[in-house]
Amino acid sequence: MRLASLSILLSALTLGACSSEVEERPTDEQPTAEIAPNDISVEGEERRILAFGDSLFAGYNLADHQGYPEKLERALRENGVNARVIDSGVSGDTSAAGRQRLAFVLDQLEDKPDLVLLELGGNDMLRGIDPADTRANFEAMLDELQQRDIPVLLMGMRAPPNYGPDYQQRFDALYGELAAEYGAAVVPFWLESIYEDPSLFQSDRIHPTAQGIDTLVAHTLDEVEAALPAKN
Repeated sequence: MRLASLSILLSALTLGACSSEVEERPTDEQPTAEIAPNDISVEGEERRILAFGDSLFAGYNLADHQGYPEKLERALRENGVNARVIDSGVSGDTSAAGRQRLAFVLDQLEDKPDLVLLELGGNDMLRGIDPADTRANFEAMLDELQQRDIPVLLMGMRAPPNYGPDYQQRFDALYGELAAEYGAAVVPFWLESIYEDPSLFQSDRIHPTAQGIDTLVAHTLDEVEAALPAKN
């Protein structure tokens, strides 16, 4: 059943997102020769995107060029967008950890991002953190970004049914409600395109393979492009 598979996989995904293990190169997937994003010639104003999240952005157990931010940058450039995507994914981050480091990360950037992809919450769910606390952390991060006049695309997650209907409803509602409150764009469940296909996950059945990342990029590319503010 769809709900059963969602429950199993999302539980596994949150376990993986919480991993603080040292990242290693995969043994079952060899990096493929690909053109570096910066070697794809694109004219026009550079669009800077900050990918801020946990291990699902950090590219756990993948080669440096195979993570979501890196693949997204390549896809945007192939689409004619002069994009630079900055990978700020940290394995194990909760929304509280993201809240603590966001301002520091922004302050260290040479230029203000045109867009922030905010991908957190899975580790909160794993730890059973009250969705009200998760919401408060997201509100603090969104306040910070709003004060800096930086648009946001929320990369939503879902709670599995085994967390109970109350928790599930409150957690799942977070992303859409926050998007409406702050005028942010949102991908309601950004793993939607892969969660039912085990072949798109690594042998740990937790983290996406390079092919899984390709699928995620293909299914979120339009939403990322749409979230970029109009050029000056």
